[in-house]
Amino acid sequence: MEIKMPKSSSKPVLVTCGLPYANGKAHIGHLRTYVPADIFVRSLRKEGRDVTFVCGSDTHGTPIVVNAEELRITPKELVEIYHKHFDETFKQLGVYFDAFGTTDDPENHNRTLDIVNRLIEKGYVYPKTIEIAYCPSCNRFLPDRYVEGSCPHCGETARGDECDQGCGKHLEPGELQNPVCTICGGPAEYRQQEHFFFKLSDFSDYLMNYLSNDLGGTANARNYALGWVKQGLTDWCITRNLEWGVKFPGHDDLVVYVWVDAPIGYIAFTEQWAAKAGDSWEKYWKNDGEIVHFIGGDITYHHCIFWPAMLKGADYSVPTAVVASGMVKIEEKKFSKTRGYVVWVGEDYLDHGFHPDLLRYYLASYTSHTRELNFSWHVLQEKVNTELVAVLGNFLYRTMLFAFKNYGEVPAGELEPAIKEEIEKTLKEVKAAMAEYEFKRAVDSAMALASFGNTYFQSHEPWNLIKQDKAACGHVIYNCLHLAKALSLIFEPVIPETIETAWKELGQEEDLHTALYYEALVPIKAGTKLAKPQILFTKLEDDRIREMEEIASQRVKAANAKAAGRVEEKEPSKSEGMGTARDVAEAKKAAAEKGEILPTIEYRDFAKLDIRVGKVLLAEPVKKSRKLLRVEVDIGEEKPRQLVAGMAPYYTPEELVGKYVIVLANLKPAKLCGVKSNGMMLAADDCANDIVAALTPDKEIKPGSRIR
Repeated sequence: MEIKMPKSSSKPVLVTCGLPYANGKAHIGHLRTYVPADIFVRSLRKEGRDVTFVCGSDTHGTPIVVNAEELRITPKELVEIYHKHFDETFKQLGVYFDAFGTTDDPENHNRTLDIVNRLIEKGYVYPKTIEIAYCPSCNRFLPDRYVEGSCPHCGETARGDECDQGCGKHLEPGELQNPVCTICGGPAEYRQQEHFFFKLSDFSDYLMNYLSNDLGGTANARNYALGWVKQGLTDWCITRNLEWGVKFPGHDDLVVYVWVDAPIGYIAFTEQWAAKAGDSWEKYWKNDGEIVHFIGGDITYHHCIFWPAMLKGADYSVPTAVVASGMVKIEEKKFSKTRGYVVWVGEDYLDHGFHPDLLRYYLASYTSHTRELNFSWHVLQEKVNTELVAVLGNFLYRTMLFAFKNYGEVPAGELEPAIKEEIEKTLKEVKAAMAEYEFKRAVDSAMALASFGNTYFQSHEPWNLIKQDKAACGHVIYNCLHLAKALSLIFEPVIPETIETAWKELGQEEDLHTALYYEALVPIKAGTKLAKPQILFTKLEDDRIREMEEIASQRVKAANAKAAGRVEEKEPSKSEGMGTARDVAEAKKAAAEKGEILPTIEYRDFAKLDIRVGKVLLAEPVKKSRKLLRVEVDIGEEKPRQLVAGMAPYYTPEELVGKYVIVLANLKPAKLCGVKSNGMMLAADDCANDIVAALTPDKEIKPGSRIR
């Protein structure tokens, strides 16, 4: 595979990861980006490079608004749940960023406005009247994922901004055919409205040269982007009809498209790091520091075309390299959350007691970074048992146990030229592989050194040699312990937590995570006290793997049943992988227990709410739901109003009929389990004690009476 090597070894390096979308839980597919990036950063630091590592949550866009509305919480509440989730998950996996912010942070709002205003001033942004999907029933414009229809290119079902089921092409507003509103399910129509466009077409020649001659990273990213440029670039609509997001300058009814402010987050997070570290963000974004983006292959277009064009137009530094990973399969099946072919990092892996380093090793060592990676529980078992246990773990444990039992310290000895030569060779191979983003090759070289150590130990038979010549045996063990030291340094980027145990057992006082590669050639000091070693890796037994495979099988069966319409209840979100209602309920419970008060609002905001007294005339369960009731309420209108309320766990239908309740009458209609709800019945929710009580007036009053 064609690789472009870094141009310099002295410049500071900024490494970023594609932002996780704060709309669902972490799965193994996510980690294909973050773990290799962390390995790369750790390796650069071991070479003595000046490295900054930043990331953050992508918090804007229509999917977040849609799911927040379905869950009846604010977008901010939703993203806070998942921002915290990703932050904690990354740390559990040993992925530590120098800054991990959100695209809703003030720094990102300010930096986005700066860049957009620069583009406007330089004539790269212009207004244009276009056709936007509009729902007459909901009386609103429908950006992006509020509308679905047919892709104009391949005919497959597509979202408003992307053909996610078919050809994968980006879709501009107005391109989608046969549009349907995802809110009410009714047909949408196109209406004209003024929006703003970025002159991407002006950058065609620049991008052709940049991609061909300047951009480093992996060839799959460059070649994919070059294909798009050769086809001809069209200008991008960069505004949307939403309230949640970064406001477009001078237009409070519009926000910038999420693919404008999301990558600008890289700059904002660098600013956050700089403020904390007392350093300069400009050394990366205004000067000649290197910028390396690790991304999933599905967002190559945005990072190799739209993003560098935007940066160039606003006079910022452009990326030095884009490293795009291959896709992920689960048990040789195409990754699909809807079909159940998914492995969740928390509930499927960490919660079952699997060590994070085993997964880090699997992701790094399975295949080349740009190739498709298959996750299989059986293959995980095989790699752990035959590589980590039988090779690396075996050498480290047998060496250190023998040394501890027979010497208690590093015995006297000299580093043999053959040992030094093998370490030098391994270091050279590992550093070259890391520079080419070939993490499997780096791990294979490191494991070959462990195999060399096993051969050296076995061939010298120290268990016999010690009986004949303890000093000669000490020399052999000295070299084995030095190999263990070198292996600890070389494996640290891949399995940092586990290998640190070996480092400490060797009596090394320096912080392994800041120690440099060259120290692998500094002879281990004789007389250093050794600790009693632990077994670092244990075999994954068949029963444990069968248990995980059964869990995976049941998930696929459940997904198939859901697809066939045999499920009891619709998931509360249109986004696969969205946190369950339990996740959100726990977050709400925590907030309630803290007694948090929401921000103050103006009276005019309250006055927008049409809250009325209603009388329940009918209540019945909603099919396929344990929680929902369909109710008809008299609120003083010609006909009763149909509502869907999550009251089934707290009230029987008979208890509700005849009750006077409080109704929010002008809430936007929503479909729950296929039943349209034209408002909301208000209730008090004691999250801590799981008590819900419908709000009722303390005396009978005419239905339709307004709450003021």
